[in-house]
Amino acid sequence: MKQYDVENLRSVTVIGHQGSGKTSLMESILYVTGAKEVKGKVDTKNTASDYLEEEKNHQSSLSMSLIPAEYEGYKFNFLDTIGHKEFSSEIYQSLRAAKGAILMIDGSHDIDLRTEQLIELLHDKNVPTIIFINKMDKENVKFDKLMEKLQEMVGNVAVPFLWPIVEDDSFEGFINLIEMKERVLENGKVVQKPIPDKYKDLVSGHREKITEAVAETSEALLDKYFAGEELTYEEISGGLRDGIIAGDLMPVLSGSVEKNIGIKDLLEMIIQFMPAANDLKPKPGVNPKTDEKESRKTVKDEPFSAYVFKTIIDPFIGTMNFIKVYSGSVKKDDKIYVSNLEDEVKVNAFSYIRGKEQLDADELSAGDIGILIKLDGIETGATLSDPKAKIVFKKAFVPSPTHYVAIKPKQKRDEDKISSALKKLKIEDPSFDYKRNRETAQLLIGGQGMSQINHIIEKMENRYKVEVGIHDQKIVYRETIKRTTEAQGRHKKQSGGSGQFGVVDIRFKPMNPNEVDFEFDEEIHGGSVPKGYFPAVEKGLKEIFEKGPLAGFPVIGIKAILYDGSYHDVDSNEISFKIAAALAYKEACKSAKPTLLEPIMKLEIVIKDDYVGDVIGDINKRRGKVLGMEPLGNGKQQVNAEIPEAEIISYTIDLNAMTQGTGEFTREFVRYEEVPNNLQTKIIETSKQDDED
Repeated sequence: MKQYDVENLRSVTVIGHQGSGKTSLMESILYVTGAKEVKGKVDTKNTASDYLEEEKNHQSSLSMSLIPAEYEGYKFNFLDTIGHKEFSSEIYQSLRAAKGAILMIDGSHDIDLRTEQLIELLHDKNVPTIIFINKMDKENVKFDKLMEKLQEMVGNVAVPFLWPIVEDDSFEGFINLIEMKERVLENGKVVQKPIPDKYKDLVSGHREKITEAVAETSEALLDKYFAGEELTYEEISGGLRDGIIAGDLMPVLSGSVEKNIGIKDLLEMIIQFMPAANDLKPKPGVNPKTDEKESRKTVKDEPFSAYVFKTIIDPFIGTMNFIKVYSGSVKKDDKIYVSNLEDEVKVNAFSYIRGKEQLDADELSAGDIGILIKLDGIETGATLSDPKAKIVFKKAFVPSPTHYVAIKPKQKRDEDKISSALKKLKIEDPSFDYKRNRETAQLLIGGQGMSQINHIIEKMENRYKVEVGIHDQKIVYRETIKRTTEAQGRHKKQSGGSGQFGVVDIRFKPMNPNEVDFEFDEEIHGGSVPKGYFPAVEKGLKEIFEKGPLAGFPVIGIKAILYDGSYHDVDSNEISFKIAAALAYKEACKSAKPTLLEPIMKLEIVIKDDYVGDVIGDINKRRGKVLGMEPLGNGKQQVNAEIPEAEIISYTIDLNAMTQGTGEFTREFVRYEEVPNNLQTKIIETSKQDDED
């Protein structure tokens, strides 16, 4: 694939709900531009985008893929993203690499909630966006109603550029309202015709709306419009481009990916109206040496800089880092500075890539996208730059996991392989997490929900041959005491020769468990316990506190004061006083009122106004407490709450059910609180049962 100047590069992310036709659009573009002689299909499992085994099995995209295409002297870098909400992290990453977006909508259905979320995201971030209403050839598609819904959501920002022609409920083609030409399907091919007289009133009305939208993009054009002067094609075209790049206009196209209707118009409008790589502001960053702000223009004669927006670890090829080159260029054997490594590495090899097919490249230069090969340690979100002109760009937002499950290998021999597999999968997907909980002996994996987690597990099985079972996450409780009490621990053992002897009198005092784990002090007078044994007493308490008397959870929130005791000149030793200290705590628990503590999580829940009542009612049922609410605008509220962790193990799934998939939340640990008495017995019984198992 040849190299292109910055002005002739267009990088576009393709987003939309599941089934809207994103992957099929890629196939149609590759076919129309001559890159493929035969279009692939999702159901025949031969598309360029969906090449992973899991994607073929599910017939759905599960990983962002790069699809470059060439047309009329321009190169397009399309980033085909995942429709499911739980994989949104890759959309955020793709928007770091792309300068614009195509939002796909399935015209045979109403605009769903996922589409609303995506439109809101693009509109809020002012991403230059083209909306493509697909499947216009299906039955009962109501384009005018879809347009009404879009304009309800974003106002007159949504402007139709391709108006569909429907005869007897059959989609025949469309009218390009910018070029004022009709394109219809005849004998399987799209042909251009003059606009028939019967459509001239309709066309005139919509053309007037476009002219009005263009006029509002500048004062000069607005003055000319109000003066009754007709805007030229160049003024309309330039005004539309300015409005689209600023995010003030979203062109709406209609077509059929399956029948290749509207594809060339889409490509031509990307060329005409979407920003080139050098059209937007310089990329801001920070000099890692001085911490001062710097920036890079997307031009070839600036120092090299790039952003890693995706990483794949291929079993055969090795590590592949997808990079967007912001400035300068990179060639084989160049040395580059890697921000996450804080070190320089030599470039081994690079290429362009289309799905999984590698394409030759001599150089990766400003505005383009490609992959670096076999450079281990580079992570998604890293900045690459010229070692003589180092810069670090801000990382894209990565949502933290909200749902955890425990996994266990089905075959014991796979226990060693599982950590290596998870480490590689974490490099590929930063929004996924895993951790070993030593207290519960569980290996936990977390994501945005079960779809993402199941995908991780499926990749483990397909790629790394590790099969695992899924189990519920165990909550990590704590134990403490509620009453100050004094107790004696006496250890005496005689078995011939020197024996063991130690006596301690200890006062156990409850402390704030969120401020103090354990404090040790002494008030010994007269040498009843020699100073040399104080560390042994403290160590004995620390060891007994590792497993509390109620359910075996760690003990926190206690101050222990050694105030008396006795020793033997011959038989006393450190082990004697360690054991005596442990016995003292066991004795103290008879009257110190030991109790269980549970982790309390703070949740920030973002929901639509319509669901506030249901969500607040649900929080109360979960023993939670609403701390307050913040209006966010656009019909949304943020509910701040605290809820015991035991009550939100499946909250990701439950919130989606309550809010029809529109609710989102973040969580963080804030403190421990006492478990209500009526729940403690069950927790203790469950813990004892787990120990027996």
